[in-house]
Amino acid sequence: MFDFVVFFPRAVAQGIPLLFGSTGEIVTEKSGNLNLGIPGVMYVGGICGVIGSFLYERSLSDPSMINPFLGIAIPTACCLLGSLLMGLLYCFLTVNLRANQNVTGLAMTTFGVGFGNFFGGSLIKLTGADVPTISLGNTSKLFRTTLPFAASTGAFGKLFLSFGFLAYLAIAIALIASYVLNHTRIGLQLRAVGEDPATADAAGINITRYKYIATCLGCMIAGLGGLYYVMDYANGIWSNDAFGDRGWLAIALVIFTIWRPSLSVPASILFGGLYILYLYIPTGRDLAVKELYKMLPYIVTIVVLVFSSLRNKRENQPPESLGLPYFREDR
Repeated sequence: MFDFVVFFPRAVAQGIPLLFGSTGEIVTEKSGNLNLGIPGVMYVGGICGVIGSFLYERSLSDPSMINPFLGIAIPTACCLLGSLLMGLLYCFLTVNLRANQNVTGLAMTTFGVGFGNFFGGSLIKLTGADVPTISLGNTSKLFRTTLPFAASTGAFGKLFLSFGFLAYLAIAIALIASYVLNHTRIGLQLRAVGEDPATADAAGINITRYKYIATCLGCMIAGLGGLYYVMDYANGIWSNDAFGDRGWLAIALVIFTIWRPSLSVPASILFGGLYILYLYIPTGRDLAVKELYKMLPYIVTIVVLVFSSLRNKRENQPPESLGLPYFREDR
């Protein structure tokens, strides 16, 4: 029997990294920057949080006596700093040097994965563990702490109150991003930069500043997805190459939601559910059927892309200048 009460929380937990990544990428793309380095940014965010937490726990004589504030603040600050540096690097290459955005993003993904695996492997050697993993259970408990009354509210608590604070933060960031983009002057100017930078520049909008801020902020949001995956979803355990294709799914989610952060909330849960659906549908020993179920998120994205293209509505299209460098002298 399919148990929805068990399935839904796991779908949400699976979808939160996608929500962080897609929200960050939407904010970035609204400025006209196409950052295909989001998978690498999530890796860097995750490993930087692991490094900060690892060094803090190792500095304590008794790791179980970890300070709750520092236990959360240190890995979060390290995650945001590492993600910010990735955003600055991307902006320097694409905005200042006008490098090809597609190539730069793919290079950053390769760099981010390599960076995470290198430092992850180095920390594993420091622990001297028999298995190739790093366990940060004390820090993970802080990130996975739920509301004190969640267990006493039955099915409702399991469905809506059984998550760590980063899950609710992801939803809040997505809704705030949606409001800022659609109902504020800053959001209007940012969308103008992504649609027609020449016209925005002529109106006195600082193109470089908006691209830098949007891209760096988007990278920091996406980096939190990597931190959530390690500290909450994976119970504080880091293993090299454990992220899988979640970064690419986050980018696919941007297309699925038609560049609307508010739609990313239900869509990320849907994608998370589709991503693990093969675990809950009996397929026997037929491995081919399981692989077909794993393709569902990508198939759904392609179907949505086809239908949105057929409808050909302007509001369903990406920013007009997405992926294109801006040359002020050509204005």
